[in-house]
Amino acid sequence: MALQTPSEESGKVNAKKGCSYVAVFLSKCLLDFFIAFGVVLGGTMLAGISSVITLDPPVHRMLTVAEQIKIWAMVAAIGGTIDPIRAIETHFQDGHISPAIQQILYIVCAFTGAHMGTTLIQWICRGGSAG
Repeated sequence: MALQTPSEESGKVNAKKGCSYVAVFLSKCLLDFFIAFGVVLGGTMLAGISSVITLDPPVHRMLTVAEQIKIWAMVAAIGGTIDPIRAIETHFQDGHISPAIQQILYIVCAFTGAHMGTTLIQWICRGGSAG
């Protein structure tokens, strides 16, 4: 059994108080997005700081770390375990498509956040140029 994030716990409370399930779903999607975005951004910035301290050029290190940390940002955002993948498998096998699609959308939101974080770091390291 996976540990629940505070948003999942509050989502259950909100659902009991009459808050719609769509609102709870969207808040979890936003949470996953921003966790993944923050992991990429924070990890990359700290890698840049460590490069400056060790007298290495930070741009190359930041670009490398941004690409390498993207998958770990997604894993951190969706709970850090394989449970979401198992949930998808179980729901599909049982014929429950809706919860499986919900889990897939959580993963897509986490990927989008991680990708946007990586794109932002690439944009910053290249001085704001598009290429």
